[in-house]
Amino acid sequence: MKVYKKETVQHINASIEECWAFFSSPRNLQKITPQTMGFQITDFDGKNMYAGQIIQYKVSPFLGIKLPWVTEITMVKEQSYFVDIQLFGPYALWHHKHFFEPTENGVKMTDLVHYALPLGFIGRIVNALIVKNKLKGIFEYRVKKVNEIFNSK
Repeated sequence: MKVYKKETVQHINASIEECWAFFSSPRNLQKITPQTMGFQITDFDGKNMYAGQIIQYKVSPFLGIKLPWVTEITMVKEQSYFVDIQLFGPYALWHHKHFFEPTENGVKMTDLVHYALPLGFIGRIVNALIVKNKLKGIFEYRVKKVNEIFNSK
């Protein structure tokens, strides 16, 4: 199985408290996800992020086909980082780390995703032709939306 890595870094013009309050609420994920993904939370306990939290979604990444996606928040360090993994969904592996570092001008946010696709050789082709570019577009959209929310003040 081939494991891929996607990393993005963004500087946010806000306090660590403001950033954490926004990003530790699973409800806000929809605000920074492209509408073309058909992202919808289908089951969630309504609480801010904590280790062991399970969140269920529907996503439509390709051709409007709805897929279930279940993630677990596995680690949380308040105002520092959290990690989510896929328990069930389109990936053979999904491990997403979110880091928040206070800086002189706000917060440095780093997203680091390790992922793999099922189906071996076919999965590698699908990654090269579709998934890699789809993830790039999703994270570019997130950068844009986060800039609108925090950096346009």
